[in-house]
Amino acid sequence: MTFADNLVRLRREKGFSQEQLADLMDVSRQAVSKWEAGQTMPDLPKLVALADLFGTSLDALVRPEAVVETKPGGTVQVVTAGQTVCVPAGATVNVVPGYEYKSKHTLFGLPLVHINCGYGLRRAKGVIAIGNIATGIVALGGFGVGVVSFCGIGVGLLSLGGLALGGFAVGGVAVGLVAAGGCAIGMYAMGGAAVASRVAVGGAAAAPVSVGANADAGLVITEATKMQDVAAYLTANCPGLCPALRWLLSLGAA
Repeated sequence: MTFADNLVRLRREKGFSQEQLADLMDVSRQAVSKWEAGQTMPDLPKLVALADLFGTSLDALVRPEAVVETKPGGTVQVVTAGQTVCVPAGATVNVVPGYEYKSKHTLFGLPLVHINCGYGLRRAKGVIAIGNIATGIVALGGFGVGVVSFCGIGVGLLSLGGLALGGFAVGGVAVGLVAAGGCAIGMYAMGGAAVASRVAVGGAAAAPVSVGANADAGLVITEATKMQDVAAYLTANCPGLCPALRWLLSLGAA
């Protein structure tokens, strides 16, 4: 949690409005609004006054990581990664480090940028999402779903990753309408091992129209094979193939 997050949480717990807090701190409501938006920070005397008002330490108020507060009844309240749990006083608490940032601006109800990284299942959801599990128009992380996905395991219209699934997929293992990678599976595929329902190009290619180094390929690639030869073969055997895709497949065989 950031100072801004802590301030919002503590103000709401006390039941103060921004106007009431502003009166208590002898500042304008706009100043409180900027503190809570993370746009500005109060000076040290105001920070001390805020800590006294909310009955917490200055360290707990401003630090971006875990906040630990003693609660009545022999329990300790631990606030970290936006979650609050209570544990018995004296218990050992292991706080997992991480980082989270969420843009205040939104588009289609989603924050423009949401970053949530660290140990565990940290989820990020935004127009641009970066996290262990990311969902957004552009997704980056360990596992992601988006229009454009750059992830270890990714799903998207355009997907790049160790395991990529999508309309156009590129990765160690790629599955898609058009797939390229070490092992590629799709309607059109190219890679070390390529399997396709229409056209496959690669070291080992299997498809109705195939270009590969394997002996049973429709066009066997040799050292003398040129890009023009592959393009001519694809034109003759797959006449309806999009020129851009034909060029891309020919390039993959070159």
